[in-house]
Amino acid sequence: MEKRIMQIRDGVLLQHPYILVFVLVLSFMVMDPFELSPVGGLDFSPVENDIAPYKSVMESWPWDNRSRLGLGNLEFKDEIFGPESLEFDSLGRGPYAGLGDGRVVRWMGQESGWETFALVSRNWSEKQCAQGVDSTTKKQWKMESECGRPLGLRFDTKSGDLYIADAYYGLMVVGPSGGVATPLATHVDGDPILFANDLDIHENGSIFFTDTSKRYNRVNHFFILLEGEATGRLLRYDPSTKTTHVVLEGLAFPNGVQLSKDQSFLLFTETTNCRIMKYFLEGPKSGKTELVANLPGFPDNVRVNERGEFWVAIDCCRTAAQEVFVRNPWLRSVYFRLPVPMRYLARFAGMRMYTMIALLNDKGDILDVLDDKNGDVMKLVSEVREVNGKLWIGTVAHNHIATLPYEPPLLQQGY
Repeated sequence: MEKRIMQIRDGVLLQHPYILVFVLVLSFMVMDPFELSPVGGLDFSPVENDIAPYKSVMESWPWDNRSRLGLGNLEFKDEIFGPESLEFDSLGRGPYAGLGDGRVVRWMGQESGWETFALVSRNWSEKQCAQGVDSTTKKQWKMESECGRPLGLRFDTKSGDLYIADAYYGLMVVGPSGGVATPLATHVDGDPILFANDLDIHENGSIFFTDTSKRYNRVNHFFILLEGEATGRLLRYDPSTKTTHVVLEGLAFPNGVQLSKDQSFLLFTETTNCRIMKYFLEGPKSGKTELVANLPGFPDNVRVNERGEFWVAIDCCRTAAQEVFVRNPWLRSVYFRLPVPMRYLARFAGMRMYTMIALLNDKGDILDVLDDKNGDVMKLVSEVREVNGKLWIGTVAHNHIATLPYEPPLLQQGY
């Protein structure tokens, strides 16, 4: 029987040689021997994502039909480069922002402008690291691991110290007067912290922070999404013992992290799986996780406001074409090994992003959604801070900040 099958197969290939040519060409491309594809040289092994069905999420999402985020204001255009995270100190000064050139800067007002507040690398030099508007382009990537890339920022309100999650130097801290930051955590259980991303500070001093991947660093972060790999971790640094502990592992691109106002739980985003998760710190569910919300796009940082609600920044949106790739890892393995530049492959796969921000409560109820479908203010978003009736919006990819006056939903309705 097996011999008969082989005879039939060989007969088909001889009678239809174009099939043989197609199979050979496809096999050649999949092997990518000359590393001409976007994933050439990488151990690219796609897996299926643990993500909610596309149709159910998109049909139930409360869309912003007015693109209200597009009414925001561009601030500090070409003065600030890739402000991923925004922070304000206990005196109300700021914003502070971590930039693509490795600096943490502080706004000092119209007369003084921006000043360098902190550096994450002792080897930082203006000649090597300060690329200006090119700090958010590929030109910076060669220097990133040397210059640093500060991402999440948080002030300890008790000490005035600023804690920094740097993509290359791990968890760091700098005093209230600024200067060169001191590394606190670069390894955990003998493994390097490859991609520290965001953090928050518990009232007991513990610092929770995300390590996005054990396989890819920040420069290669897009491959985390493409592959669907889940080696990310939620970590905790104990300042009293100066030790770092694994809280959760096996996460798919863990990104933003935010403690609740009462400190009983924290939220963290899983960018690959387009969702927000809750980790309980107290009560009968302590140590357990549960789903808070499935999202129509890829979340970055999450921040709490004074009312105890949570703002999440979302690069939107998932598409039907992407859904096919998500459910079929083999297709990703073939498609992204084609000898075609990534920008074209991404475009053909429907990866056109725009900015969305959403406000939700601790139960996952969506309270408000604002977007900027036309990219009038921002095409990619990383964080939203609500401060004194204004939204401050950061972006890892562009050279400005966006602001927008904001009234809570109940006030919008006249309550």
